[in-house]
Amino acid sequence: MLKWALRRLLARDFNNLESRLRLAGEELDALRSRMDLDPAFVEAFFRDRKSEPYQANYEKAEPLVSVCVATYNRGPLLTERCLPSILAQTYRNIEVVVVGDACTDDTAKRLASLSDPRIHFENLAVRGDYPEDPYRRWMVAGTLPINRALALAKGSFITHLDDDDAIPADRIAKLLAFIRETRADLVWHPFEYENAKGRWRVNPALEFRKAQVTTSSVFYHEWLKRIPWDMNAHQYLEPGDWNRFRKILWMGAKVARHPDLLLRHFKERNNVR
Repeated sequence: MLKWALRRLLARDFNNLESRLRLAGEELDALRSRMDLDPAFVEAFFRDRKSEPYQANYEKAEPLVSVCVATYNRGPLLTERCLPSILAQTYRNIEVVVVGDACTDDTAKRLASLSDPRIHFENLAVRGDYPEDPYRRWMVAGTLPINRALALAKGSFITHLDDDDAIPADRIAKLLAFIRETRADLVWHPFEYENAKGRWRVNPALEFRKAQVTTSSVFYHEWLKRIPWDMNAHQYLEPGDWNRFRKILWMGAKVARHPDLLLRHFKERNNVR
């Protein structure tokens, strides 16, 4: 009986500690976001989201959807896994904006061989000046090409895909229908991921928070492209995607969770960023 009571007490204390740590993390995120975003920018968002042009995106019969892909020397994975999964989408009115981080491999040649007019490729002349520390570098690698892709994107709605990942053929159709139904500014979904041992696991992404949402598991209104990836996210020890998403969340954007698994997130194997 004593052993059982002790276990219960320890579990309760652990849960209380976990709750306090999570609350502290949320308060820290809010403080960072207040520092990162100009109040005038937030006011513009609330004003614009009520406007006719903003709301019109939800009413278009077949709005253009931009799929942004940042890449660096992953020609085979990009053209044999990532892009085929995008080009096979059942929703056809898409553009695929691929931006290279100063690629030196045969990416351009491989893309040209696909001969699909929906693909737009630009290769940056100079690579990003990323941190030398591997962990911090991982957090912000690809910032320059992904921001350039956002600048080039013309779609009413925007989504992303890592250059070594894949999506099911009905992903865009499902998310477009869902964002229209919910009138959310951004929607996210669960995803499968390959762990370090090569085994597949499911991230149910039950909440819109760090480690439950990733670059390729979101779909959002074009207005939000005004919030770019931040090259300095590593200074907060934040991955670049979450650094951006927590700003969007704090700003008051309406987010909604789609329940389906709509992404296969592969373990990075040949990333030489």
